[in-house]
Formats: sequence, C-alpha cells, structure tokens
Amino acid sequence: MNQPQIQDYPEWAKPYISVVQGDVIEVLEKQATDFAASMHNLIEKADYAYAPGKWTIKEMIGHIIDTERIFAYRMLSFARNEQAALPGFDENQYVEIAHFKDRSLFSLSEEFALLRKANLYLIKSLNEEELNRTGIASGKSISVRAMLYILAGHVIHHENVIKERYL
Repeated sequence: MNQPQIQDYPEWAKPYISVVQGDVIEVLEKQATDFAASMHNLIEKADYAYAPGKWTIKEMIGHIIDTERIFAYRMLSFARNEQAALPGFDENQYVEIAHFKDRSLFSLSEEFALLRKANLYLIKSLNEEELNRTGIASGKSISVRAMLYILAGHVIHHENVIKERYL
C-alpha cells in the first residue's frame, strides 16, 4: 500500500506517518502481537511516570487504546462516505478520567491486541476507493489511508517514548 500524500493529512500527522517503514498492514499486524507482548515485560514499571504530571505506562497504553478506537471509528465513517465533520478529542482529559491506573498492565495490553486485531478486519476490507476517501476530523481534512499510517506511527511514537523516558 502506498503512503499517503502530504495533501491527505494535517501537519500534526506527519511525524506519525513518516516513521512507518515497509508495508503498513504488516506493521499493524506485528504491533498487534509484539507491542502487547513487550508491555508484559514492563509490569514493574507499569505505574511509573518519568516526571510529575506525565502519564504512567498504564495510562499511556490506555491512551493508545482510546486513540485506536477513535481512529477506527473515523476510518469507518470516512470509508462509508460520512459527510459530517467528526469532533476532536482531548487525550489528556480522556486519560485523566479513564482510571487506567486501576487496571492491570496485562489487561490493557491484551485489550490493545484484541482491538487491533479486530480493526485489522476492517482495514483489510477497504478497497482503493475507500482508502482514498477523506473527511473532516478535528477540523482538518484527512484520508482513510493516512489514518492507517497514523495508527501504526502512533504506536511507534509511544514505543520510542517508553524506550527514551521510561526505561
């Protein structure tokens, strides 16, 4: 699958899209198993935040899950030619009220794996026309194809944050 073109996504998405190397479907599939498994190795650091006011690892995984759900809904909506603009979301507010700290890291990593695997059924069902459809989310135009890359790049981004700041 070809990478999205610069006109297919807002500027904020460029760092996520640019880190995806190779076939995006293969990256998404690999993340479904490898990312979840790597989280199991962080149980001792699950409640650790590298600085005051920063998310714990459990909260970060919860944020990734929330983002996965929101972007899957956006992909479905725009692939089905939804014309209404979709709202943005405040990731900090979502994490603050979601009580991810009360959950186990294992349950969060398993939820991510199952959610991603379910989303892959939608993703693999999309044809070229659907992948190229666009819609308005958070006040910006974005294509379905770009959102696939954002999902993959978002996980890569947070994997890098974990390596750089939590380990």
